[in-house]
Amino acid sequence: MFDKGSKASTADNTTGTQVIAVVGPMAAGKNYICSQMEKDGWASVDADILVHEAIEIAKDRILDTFIPYAEQQNLKLTRIDGTIDRRALGKLLFAIPELLKIQESIVYPIITKKIDDFINEHKKTIINATVLYKTPELLVRCEKILFVTAPRLTRLRRARRRDHLSYRQIFRRFHAQRNLLREYKKSGIPLEIIQN
Repeated sequence: MFDKGSKASTADNTTGTQVIAVVGPMAAGKNYICSQMEKDGWASVDADILVHEAIEIAKDRILDTFIPYAEQQNLKLTRIDGTIDRRALGKLLFAIPELLKIQESIVYPIITKKIDDFINEHKKTIINATVLYKTPELLVRCEKILFVTAPRLTRLRRARRRDHLSYRQIFRRFHAQRNLLREYKKSGIPLEIIQN
């Protein structure tokens, strides 16, 4: 799957670390690929989990920004315990795509810092992410991109079983991610496609 003899990029050689991006669309099987690489000594950081952490860190700013839009959509962004209802937030952001960019501008700096710290603490790091290309300062640290994909029907079944989203929500996310491979090819970083 990964040529362990590959040379790291110039940036990675200066820090003595190896960094690989494991990317791909929703429900393609990125977590499985990362789990297999962890058996070979790679440390994996999951950007999706960090998004959840960043949302809670930036909760007040997110609520101040998005509650007016959520009210227009008849959505409640907080749960009874005061935490953000990420499913409701996701529904809002995918319903109004321009809001997604606003949310990214709030949470991405937090995520970038957390991943930078993780990389600096490990010799061999996997960044597990869907849209890593949106944080070029992290992507440039990667010596290789593993683009994980799977047949659309397989991904649909996995997403339904895992996330319990409606078909409409899943197809909306699939549509939003339709150009992922093209975005990663633009980076010029060596890319390997893995069918999962």
